[in-house]
Amino acid sequence: MAFHSYVCLAALLANLIPSWLLGSDYKNEDVSVKLEALDILTDLLSRFGAFLVPFHNPILKALFPQLESTRQAVRKRSIVALSHLLLLADDSIYDSVIDRLLKGLKNNSSSGAVRTYIQCLASICRQSGPRLCSHVNPAIEHLIMYSHCDDDEVHEFCLQAFEAFVFRCQDAVTPHVSMILDICLKYLSYDPNYNYESDDGQSCLAMDTEEGDYADSDDYSDDDDISWKVRRAAAKCLEALIITRQESLESFCQDLGPILILRFKEREENVKSDIFHVYTTLLKSTKFPNTLSQDPDSMEEIPRSIALLQDQVQDIIKTIQPLMRERSMKTRQDCFFLLRELLSVLPGSLGPYLDDIVPGINYSLNDKNSTSNIKINALGLLGSLLASNTPSYFFQPHFPVLVPLIVNAVFDSFYKISTEALQVLQELVKVLRPMQDPAVPLPTTFEISPFVEDLYSATLKKLMTSDVDQEVKDRAISCMGQIIANLGDFLVPQVKTCLPILMERLNNEVTRLSSVKAIYMIAASPLRIDLTLITKEVIPILGSFLRKNHRALKLHSLDLLNKLIQNYSHTFHPQILQSVIIELKPLISDSDLHIAQYCLTTLTTTALKQPKALEGIHEQFLPAVFLLVRSPLLQGSALSCTLDLLQVLVQTNLPNLEYSSLLKKLMDPIIIENEQLHKQAHHSLAKCIAALTLKCPWEAIPLAVRLLDYVQKSNVSSDSKLSFCLLTIGEIGRNFDLSSIFALPQTLIECFGAGSEDVKSASSLALGAVAVGSLDSYLPLILKEIEGQPKRQYLLLHSLKEVISSLSVSQYGLSQLLPSVPTIWTQLFKHCESSEEGSRNVVAECLGKLVLVNPAELLPLLRDALYSDNAIMRAVVVSSIKYTISDQPQTIDHLLKQNLGEFLSSLRDPDPGVRRVALVTFNAAIHNKPTLVRELLPSLLPLLYSETKIKCELIREVEMGPFKHTVDDGLDIRKAAFECMYTLLEQGLDRVDVKQFLGHVQAGLCDHYDIKMLTYLMTARLAVSCPDAVLQQLDQFIQQLRETCTYKVKANSVKQEHEKQDELKRSALRAVSALSQIPSADKNQHLTEFLKTIKDSPELCKIFDSIQKDSSPISPEITSMDQS
Repeated sequence: MAFHSYVCLAALLANLIPSWLLGSDYKNEDVSVKLEALDILTDLLSRFGAFLVPFHNPILKALFPQLESTRQAVRKRSIVALSHLLLLADDSIYDSVIDRLLKGLKNNSSSGAVRTYIQCLASICRQSGPRLCSHVNPAIEHLIMYSHCDDDEVHEFCLQAFEAFVFRCQDAVTPHVSMILDICLKYLSYDPNYNYESDDGQSCLAMDTEEGDYADSDDYSDDDDISWKVRRAAAKCLEALIITRQESLESFCQDLGPILILRFKEREENVKSDIFHVYTTLLKSTKFPNTLSQDPDSMEEIPRSIALLQDQVQDIIKTIQPLMRERSMKTRQDCFFLLRELLSVLPGSLGPYLDDIVPGINYSLNDKNSTSNIKINALGLLGSLLASNTPSYFFQPHFPVLVPLIVNAVFDSFYKISTEALQVLQELVKVLRPMQDPAVPLPTTFEISPFVEDLYSATLKKLMTSDVDQEVKDRAISCMGQIIANLGDFLVPQVKTCLPILMERLNNEVTRLSSVKAIYMIAASPLRIDLTLITKEVIPILGSFLRKNHRALKLHSLDLLNKLIQNYSHTFHPQILQSVIIELKPLISDSDLHIAQYCLTTLTTTALKQPKALEGIHEQFLPAVFLLVRSPLLQGSALSCTLDLLQVLVQTNLPNLEYSSLLKKLMDPIIIENEQLHKQAHHSLAKCIAALTLKCPWEAIPLAVRLLDYVQKSNVSSDSKLSFCLLTIGEIGRNFDLSSIFALPQTLIECFGAGSEDVKSASSLALGAVAVGSLDSYLPLILKEIEGQPKRQYLLLHSLKEVISSLSVSQYGLSQLLPSVPTIWTQLFKHCESSEEGSRNVVAECLGKLVLVNPAELLPLLRDALYSDNAIMRAVVVSSIKYTISDQPQTIDHLLKQNLGEFLSSLRDPDPGVRRVALVTFNAAIHNKPTLVRELLPSLLPLLYSETKIKCELIREVEMGPFKHTVDDGLDIRKAAFECMYTLLEQGLDRVDVKQFLGHVQAGLCDHYDIKMLTYLMTARLAVSCPDAVLQQLDQFIQQLRETCTYKVKANSVKQEHEKQDELKRSALRAVSALSQIPSADKNQHLTEFLKTIKDSPELCKIFDSIQKDSSPISPEITSMDQS
């Protein structure tokens, strides 16, 4: 009711306000009334615009005369009100207003009217940019014409209008970008009252006057000079161009970068700040994910934009150096921000220029007039310099200045400065005495001892002060840990004083996490600091932390325990550890595999360093370990840690931890007790038994024979037991030669005929795994059986795949496999045209993995097969390439980059099946290694988009009795194409025409159920990644989403149809929720009406409300899709 009352009041006011604006006599008008009326009108239109549509015409008639008012305030408020009105006005009113403004620009000679019309266009564009696209060309023509007049205010307004067009009408403005850029560059240096060439480079600035002795610049900063506003507007427009025109980034870096650097000498503080922001934006735009690969073997080249910026560093430093010592706080702050951004894009690039940078930092930290923000920013820059991988020798000449500077900042009265200074001090310690690799000898050429005591004393004083902010306490503890870890050999007496203080902080609930991290730094130090004083006390405390409901504390405590046992086991009695080991039992669980992994690592280290600590208490942790092994969730690093633990335990020679005891605990639940486990648990148990056997090699053959006996008695063994025995034989055979067990190969092959799919799969895997350890005996057998047993071909190919996959991961395995590669290759090619799709898929995977073994010889053979006349052969060849692409660097990468385009040209293949696998391969390349296809996108994207369309020639009718059923053979291809588009979206759209991309997404919104679900996900992600482009086409998105949400399923439809439609509605409403969060989306009339429709429908409203409650602002994680 309250909302309805507000709407009625708004309508009443909207009816009255036009008379207030027009009713008074022009000569005796009360301006204050008009101003208030215009403010009220603006507020009404922004809040209740959708309900005031009937009043648009009278409001418009009242507003237009106000644009010609002699009072600037009236004109400005009228412009704002008009832009809010046009946001929701119908197309006829909108077009008529824009036409009137453009006509006014064309015919009006009055500079005042021109300014008003230009401002009005800019304001309308900011409010409803996408609707203005059709009028952009004539508008920009007028703006370009007026930008060459002699009126500085008109120049400013033209540039502001350009900025609005660039931001809000990105596609429509594209043909005019170069002209706008030229105008911006022209006015960026527009300063008719000042001659920069006469500037001698010092802080004082001189005017270009006829009389050289006259240099009082104050006379030239008067209010009459508004050229600074023009320069500022030009800078903001350039920033808009950089943000919206990523495709021109390289040319911006090359052409615009040097110009901006020259303009850092700007005399007006605010304009200078904006120019700094433009260059900082340019730096941020070049910072794509993984711009510089950390892998030295990576095939990725450094982008040219990065190389261009690297070349500009010297000029930046030369220009910035005097500015860092200016009195202007804003300028100094901008210098610090720019340099930090430069470091994030080009790590380590400022090392050679520290002689120029450090004095500027010193000046800001010592200047009595410096604000807290300036000091924090100066320290932030210093911290970034120290942490930016800059070699330590660059800093060595500056330590005498930096150490007292930072120590002084540590004792600043403002806690934020003190915290920042302690963080910088910690980074400085790392650079003063690097400790990354214990194998590298410590640097001795530079004398660091003069600085050690100052750093330690300052940190100790902060550490001992109790009445400081929590941030300072945590940072002081961390800093002290770093100092002792890196400089402890210089502080032997002081360490004995400091360690008890750290123990005191460890016992404090507020600082215990920071203390655990600090002690870990010390314990991990290659200096092997003497911790005898605290080890006996700290271990039980850490054990008590494992009971706390604090995950981070548990993880760091386990990490510290592991390091103490590893490095300091000689300093404490094994019994001390037993109380801790007892605490591990509840943590070894699949409810948190990360913590479980840390526990297993701690137990492994204990078994290696302090095996007596496990004596008599193995029952406190082993049951939990064996329970974890039987979990279907155990895999990856947690499984690896379990294998390591079992191998170490069996070597301790402790009672009840010998091979037979551990083996019994692993096998009995299945062999004796017939426990039914998930098949993943069978794999884990088999790996554990094989890991144990690896440490007791004499047990391998007897155990395999015993297991084989269980398999041969399959009539009395359950499928679960049979599967477990086969997998275990396979894992043992992976490490041992089992060729001496003559009955094994025939038994494994006979198991291919079992009734259970799990047994068949396990026997196939076992045969391949056994072949890995007995290649000469088993590989010929597998190849022979593939040839002679067509019914078992699929399982035998899986065995062959296991052989190739296992042997290709190590150098020794490759040396074994290489002699057999030609034989395997020939055999695989015989089955490329198999009638069974499952067999063809395995052949493709085997071919791909085999190519990785010898890419130089095998990739050309695969490429030749691409031109086979048989479509099935072509499909297998293209599919095999997918298995050569990994997200890790590989030796084949450079060959793939050269040849991938030829394989992906199969997107033009006449056979739909070949095109589908080509799309899947394209998807894999984008997902795992985008650099392989980045340069191919211009030629591949049109082919990709063509596969998103429904093709009538692939739709057929099938008669099913009296009914006719429509079959779409193109559906799988379209799904593959849309999945490919989704992956493109995940990897970024920097090389994609977003407008074209959006068009195909919209087409998918009215396709098949599966494709709709995909495009709803894409819509939600697009709303985050390119909101402006989506906003321009919001009407089309809303139309399709509305149709889905309002669709009614027939009453007599089956239950599945209702469920599918409900799921579609929910997914569509998620997309609507994402679209509604785009800035300014609430001003779109279609979206506003649709949201009202949703709220009016109880069914839709309930779903929409639950979606909004469940989801935080849309992020990439929320809209992620499983690509496995």
